[in-house]
Amino acid sequence: MSNTFLVGNGGGFSGDRVDAPIPVVRSLIARGLPAAMFFETLGERTVALAQLERRRDPELGYEPMLERLLEPILADCVAHRIPILGNFGAANPPAAGRLVARLAMRLGLPECRIAVVTGDDVTSSIALDQLPVHEADDSLDMKSARLVSANAYIGAGPLVEALRQGADVVVAGRTSDPALAIAPLAHHFGWSFEDWEKLALGAACGHLLECGSQVTGGVFWDPGCKDIPDPWNIGFPIAEVTAAGGLVITKPEDTGGIVDLRTVKEQLLYELHDPSRYITPDVVLDISGCSVEQVGKDRVAVHGLAGHPAPDTLKVTACFEGTWLGEGEVSVAGPNALARARATAEVLLRRMEMRGLPVRVRVDLIGVASVHDSDDGALWRRYEGPEPPEVRIRLAAEGSDRDAVDQAAREVLALLCCGTAGTGGARWRLTPRILTRSYLVLRERVPTRVVTRTAREMVGQEAAAAASVAASPGG
Repeated sequence: MSNTFLVGNGGGFSGDRVDAPIPVVRSLIARGLPAAMFFETLGERTVALAQLERRRDPELGYEPMLERLLEPILADCVAHRIPILGNFGAANPPAAGRLVARLAMRLGLPECRIAVVTGDDVTSSIALDQLPVHEADDSLDMKSARLVSANAYIGAGPLVEALRQGADVVVAGRTSDPALAIAPLAHHFGWSFEDWEKLALGAACGHLLECGSQVTGGVFWDPGCKDIPDPWNIGFPIAEVTAAGGLVITKPEDTGGIVDLRTVKEQLLYELHDPSRYITPDVVLDISGCSVEQVGKDRVAVHGLAGHPAPDTLKVTACFEGTWLGEGEVSVAGPNALARARATAEVLLRRMEMRGLPVRVRVDLIGVASVHDSDDGALWRRYEGPEPPEVRIRLAAEGSDRDAVDQAAREVLALLCCGTAGTGGARWRLTPRILTRSYLVLRERVPTRVVTRTAREMVGQEAAAAASVAASPGG
């Protein structure tokens, strides 16, 4: 067992840069130490959207960029025994596993071992009305809302089991973010799942890396105030973890971005409501006594982490069908743009009154006032700043009647002939809204399952199943 283990991150959300993992893997290989890669691609609503995709097609519902993310790195990772872990299975880990198997076969890797972790989806196995509601969501009324999905945040245990089974790729659904880093560390170092100090080290590692380039300068970057080099080539992070409890955050040398005290502090505090009690399924992380130290260029050490026993419950995030959101936009530009934009906005609001559509409406003047404005448009109505060269007018309509919301958003199109002079670039769209509510469930009520097979076996089983369906009556 090596005293140092490297953990690389290749993605911080669904839709992250598909070329980002390549320099990370290249750096892990060059260093020659035992290592793992992980991808964190799920937000709370991402799973619900994936569930909707799965309803439309039972072979979808996983990270849509999965093949693009893995294709450039899979062969190298398998050759150098760098396991890949990810919650990119989203709502359909089995289908994601089959995709990885087909990719492995295409790349000439028939013995690539793929583990599929299931059990996080509790949509049909747990009655939500019998569970306590997470305290932050007590005020939400979901009695009439239609359930889309319910997924428990599972911990590192089943991921460790997948690695014990020799998995080259571990495909999971809704895991906690830190679990994706805890698992390879616990597997490599042989950590006990009651060693709270070591698990806290793993949780901090995962938390710092989970958002990809946020810890290497992304989002932190504020030109002229907090500059970073080569932001177009920002590197994704790598953690160095030692058996003695050391943790250093760094990045590939040939990439842009920066790792310094400021970036690490910002990411360390990200989403921490109580720094002494960051609750994960595996451990309660305490950073109240934490310190950070710059130990080299793009190298920051993290000290003073503490851990407390894991909670008896797991968080379940349930997603419900909400109302509809309609958006319409159009631009005005040139002389007198502000007056034309204001007049156009007032026309849209009056049109909503005239038509009596059952929707809630808001109009923003993007470039004048939008982000900090209220629903009544108080800021754009009293704006007295410099005349803008152009303004983008946005109408947003929300309601339960799909057709009414669509009709409201389409009002923007009519402005091309019925609006002020010089409008252009009109567009509109209609999207379903997803509402979320979190519950707590005893962890023993969320059993997980790990199945590991080679790519050859998985593709063979898929072909056999397809042949069986084709041969059946009506197939």
